[in-house]
Amino acid sequence: MVVSGIAVYLLLGAVAGLLAGLLGVGGGLIIVPVLAWVFVQQGFRAEIIMHMAVATSLATIVLTSLSSMCAHHKKGAVRWRLFAQLGPGIVLGALAGAGIADMLASRSLQIFFGLFELGVAAQLGLGLQPPQVQMLVGRFSQFVAGGVIGLISAIVGIGGGTLTVPWLLWNRLSVREAVATSSACGLPIALAGAMGFVLVGGDTGVEYSSGYVYWPAFIMVSVASVLVAPLGAGLAHSIDAQKLKRGFALFLCVVGLLMLIK
Repeated sequence: MVVSGIAVYLLLGAVAGLLAGLLGVGGGLIIVPVLAWVFVQQGFRAEIIMHMAVATSLATIVLTSLSSMCAHHKKGAVRWRLFAQLGPGIVLGALAGAGIADMLASRSLQIFFGLFELGVAAQLGLGLQPPQVQMLVGRFSQFVAGGVIGLISAIVGIGGGTLTVPWLLWNRLSVREAVATSSACGLPIALAGAMGFVLVGGDTGVEYSSGYVYWPAFIMVSVASVLVAPLGAGLAHSIDAQKLKRGFALFLCVVGLLMLIK
């Protein structure tokens, strides 16, 4: 692999790790389109590019989520009871999402991803927050919510923060607790989703890959993400990230539109 490719992977991991720790969202939303672009430059077959970008993104989020989760846990912000209630649905949903993504054409997956990015851009840019419920949500509802979060997150290759954080806010958690607990939920999403893509991907013909997961990108993006994610988590407890969210929303809007028109 050329030096420039290594530099792109390392820079990508650093940016994704910072945003994942700081905002509780954003890692996969950047990793997927950048990986898709890099994979085109490396000559991967067009019909598997988005699948490999999504799968490899999920694999990198395993270590990023673990690092970010530990940093938040040390600050006592993770609500483990809610995590345990969401977890089973998340795992089943993520496995199902990998299977559904495998059945989609690469272009269809790209369009779905682009639309999802535009939705996230609107959520972040407009500061949309769900109203808090007046009663505790039951275990079954948490299971179903986890399933939906895991399903969509696996299809688009993200850790689920853009879905999990609003759900947790709706469940009367503070923003600090919602971001921290969302970081923990990203781990089962990434593990189950990446495993699913390894199983359904089969032999892609790409060297150094297992199923749809491309290991060189996984290693370099993960290393940079793990090193930087704790920094983002620490900053999340000390700064107002609203302006950063709006700038990130504009970036996602541009990327989403590019994914739709290319």
